[in-house]
Amino acid sequence: MKAKTRFYCKECGNEALRWMGQCPACGSWDSFVEQPLKSSGKKRDNSAVVSRKTAERLSELDAENEVRFSTGMKELDRVLGGGVVNGSLILVGGAPGIGKSTLLLQICGELERQNRILYVSGEESARQIKLRADRLGVGNGNIYLLSETDIAGILDTVDELKPNILIVDSIQTLYSEDNNSAPGSIGQVKECTSQLMRLAKDTGTTVFVIGHVNKEGAIAGPRVLEHMVDCVLYFEGMNSAPYRILRAVKNRFGSTNEIGVFEMRDKGLEQVENPSAVLLAGRPVNTPGTCVACVMEGTRPILAEVQALLTTSSYNLPRRNSNGIEFNRAMLLLAVLEKRGGLRVGGCDAYINVIGGLDLDETAADLAVVLAVASSWLNRPIDDDIVAFGEVGLSGELRAVNNTDQRLAEAARLGFKRCVIPQSQKNFVVPRDLEVIRAKNIISAIEMVLGNN
Repeated sequence: MKAKTRFYCKECGNEALRWMGQCPACGSWDSFVEQPLKSSGKKRDNSAVVSRKTAERLSELDAENEVRFSTGMKELDRVLGGGVVNGSLILVGGAPGIGKSTLLLQICGELERQNRILYVSGEESARQIKLRADRLGVGNGNIYLLSETDIAGILDTVDELKPNILIVDSIQTLYSEDNNSAPGSIGQVKECTSQLMRLAKDTGTTVFVIGHVNKEGAIAGPRVLEHMVDCVLYFEGMNSAPYRILRAVKNRFGSTNEIGVFEMRDKGLEQVENPSAVLLAGRPVNTPGTCVACVMEGTRPILAEVQALLTTSSYNLPRRNSNGIEFNRAMLLLAVLEKRGGLRVGGCDAYINVIGGLDLDETAADLAVVLAVASSWLNRPIDDDIVAFGEVGLSGELRAVNNTDQRLAEAARLGFKRCVIPQSQKNFVVPRDLEVIRAKNIISAIEMVLGNN
C-alpha cells in the first residue's frame, strides 16, 4: 500500500517516507514536517496534455530570448547583473514592512509605459493597492490589479491578459486545489512556485514573487523554494532606519556580490547612488574608537565607519557584542590584538559596530576593526583623513586584498588623504593627493596611526 503522506525538511526540502529527527541531507534537527500527497482531483484543461520535448544541440541554440531589460532603477539593475532577463522567476524576500511591495510597485511605474503588467495580491484588496499606487505616483499605464489566491484563477487571468510582467504578493498566500494542504505549507508553496516557473519558462513572462521572512531571517517555507527560482533578492535593514540594502543571494544570470542601497521616504524608495557618503555622514570628529574601512560589494567600493568601545568589565566573564562584523571574526581579531599586538583587551567588555546597518563580510575590514579597537583601548583618536583596509592573520601579519585600485580611488574621491594598506600589496596606482601607508603587521599599523605605545 502506497503512503499517502511525505515528510519534507523545512531547511533544504529533502523528501522522506517517514519522519526523522535529523535531516540526512543538511544535518538540521527537528526540521521534518508531514505533508499529504497530491490528490487526484480535477486539473486545469491546459495542463492535461503533456507534450514531449526533444533534445537540442547546444551550439545550435539561440540565446536571444535571454535578453535583459532595465527596470528603470539603476540600483536594482546593478543587483540583478545589468537588468531583468526575460522569462526569469525572481524571489524578493525581506522582513514585514521593509519595502518589498513598495519596490515592486515602483518598478511597475517605471515599466508600465512599454509593458503590460499584472499585479496579483493575496493579502490586500485592489483598492488598498490603488491607494499606495497613488501615493507613489504609479498607475498611468498598463497595470492590472487582481486580488486572488487561487493559482488556477491567476493562470487563467494570465492567459487572458498575456502580460509581459507578473508580480505575485505573496507566494505564501497562494494555494492550488490539487493539493489538500493549507496555503503557506510546504506542499502548497512548492506546487504554486512550480506552476509559476513553468509559466515563466513556457511563455517568456517575467515573474516577480514576494516571499515573507520568518523570525530566523529565512524565507518562510521550505528552502527548496530558493532552489526553484532564478534569482533571490533580500531586503535588509531596520524598519526604524531609513536606509535599505538590497542583496542578491542567488542569481543564475549574474553576480551575487552586488548590493543596491535605497532610502525609504514618504513617496517610496529613493535610490542612493553614493552610499559611501551616506554611511559616513555624521561621523564624529577627533573621537577615539572609530576608523573608516574600504570594502568591496561586488564591483562597488564602499567606505564604512567601524566603531569600537572597550570598557573595564564588571564581571568575571567580559561581555562581547558585534554588529555588522561576524561575531567569531570579531573575537578572533580581539585575540590576535592581545596576543600579537600587546594590548590587554581580554579583561574588557568589547562592543564593535558598523554604522548604517551594513554587514562587512569581507576580510579586508579586519585592519579597520583592529585600529578602531586599539584606538578605543588607548583612548587616542584616529585622524579623520585616514582610511584602512587589509586582512589580519593569526600571527598579526597583514595580508594583501584584491581590487586595490578601486579602493584607493574611492578613498581619494571622498577626500581622504591617507590610506593604510598591507606592505605586501602590489601592482596598484596611487591616486593624486592620496598618501599610502604600508604596514607589515598590526603593531606597525598601530604605531603609524596612533603613535608608539
